[in-house]
Amino acid sequence: MKSRVLFALCIAVAMLATTSAFAQSADSLKKAQAAFDTAQTDYVAGKFDEAAAGFQEAYAARAFPQFLYNVGASYHMKGKKTSDVAAYKKAVEFYKRYLAEEPNATDKAKVEKAIGVLEDEIKRLEGAGTGSGSAAAQTPSKEVENLGDVKVRGLVVIITEPQNATIYLDDKKKGPFATTPWSGSIDGEHKLIIEKPGYKIVESTISADPTKLVQFVSRMAEESSFAWVTIASNVPKSDVFIDDKNIGAVGSTPWTQQLKPGKHTFWITKEGYDEFTTTVDIVPGDTKEIKGTIKGTPVGKIAVTGFGIEDSQIFVDGKVLCERGPCLRSVPQGDHVVLVTREGYKSYERRITIEARAETQVKVTLAPKPSRSDAVVAYVVGALFGGAGIYLGLQASSIHDDLDKEIKAAAPPPASNDSRFLKGKIYAISADAAFAISAITLGTAVYYTLRDKGPPSTALIDAKSVTLVPEINSNYAGLGMEVHW
Repeated sequence: MKSRVLFALCIAVAMLATTSAFAQSADSLKKAQAAFDTAQTDYVAGKFDEAAAGFQEAYAARAFPQFLYNVGASYHMKGKKTSDVAAYKKAVEFYKRYLAEEPNATDKAKVEKAIGVLEDEIKRLEGAGTGSGSAAAQTPSKEVENLGDVKVRGLVVIITEPQNATIYLDDKKKGPFATTPWSGSIDGEHKLIIEKPGYKIVESTISADPTKLVQFVSRMAEESSFAWVTIASNVPKSDVFIDDKNIGAVGSTPWTQQLKPGKHTFWITKEGYDEFTTTVDIVPGDTKEIKGTIKGTPVGKIAVTGFGIEDSQIFVDGKVLCERGPCLRSVPQGDHVVLVTREGYKSYERRITIEARAETQVKVTLAPKPSRSDAVVAYVVGALFGGAGIYLGLQASSIHDDLDKEIKAAAPPPASNDSRFLKGKIYAISADAAFAISAITLGTAVYYTLRDKGPPSTALIDAKSVTLVPEINSNYAGLGMEVHW
């Protein structure tokens, strides 16, 4: 009995401690909010010292790196307005502190550039012998002017109890955005989805303001009537379907979702791979993990376009890929031979390497096949000379046969000056010449037939990375593409 009471007391103390910590966190956020709002008002009014002090007070309440940037921005603007060396030095100090606490800041390069420009400005002003008292007479350098007026930044803070909840923005199919607690900058209005196994899903709308501290604080309620399902696969970003494939993919692996109890069927697929399916009985309050193994080959896409492509046939590795263009198909990664043919045009053929999760664009320009009229003329001329050679050869043979008959008949032999001897020779020589010309002409005709006259067919090839993204709305369910150059 005593042990039970002791256990209950421990639970109560833990809950009290958690509640107290959550309350302290909310209180510190309120202090940071109040200090931020006051500092923002001072900044707009041009009271840069007061603004810097206010942002430092906000940082003391909650140590968000963006507050350090705003301190630096306040001193930066004071230095620019008054050419105050001391203000520039403080701006550099707080910009560096901001980057030290936020080493992966998206604006790191921009802030580092500002630091370099301000350090050069400090050297210029000190070299001119100006101090903080006389610096007002100085004007900022061209480099400082090129940085423009600095604006302080708003901040979005998302805190939950318990912590380590997963944050999604707008749509779960985009994947997790961050985990709580989180602070940073986002633009515009977004749907906020926060999930943690064992707790009810929190959904809300958050509107970021570049000039304000926007906070979202939520105490998540425990959920015992639903179950949490986590789906993973050996191939990342595989599509996940639940119960009805016709409605489209609900997301991609790794994927987690709160589901109603009962039997559910899950499919895991990815283009180029086989399909994994399983049916699981979900129990209320349970946490179920499903690991799917799919086998296959990663695929990329090939897109064949070009003028007149709608009358062309596209082959890959000797097999028809598209009966007519334009053609967009998935192809296993690796080397493939692409062939594009069109009647009346030269074919285009090339070996292309297809990368996984990339789209290779082939913009084909087919060259017209050249006219073979010169070859036809050569064939006709060769045939005419060949026919003439046959005719002349027959004439020469006829004369020879006549003379041979007279000699064999024991008649007086023909006289040496008989005109038939000369005539026969002329026919024979002419026949040989005609045959020679015919052979040369026909050889030329064959050359004209086989030669590749004119420019070849060409293509421009460009590869772009592409990500297939499941998309579902009221009118469509399927895959969309995100393309990056």
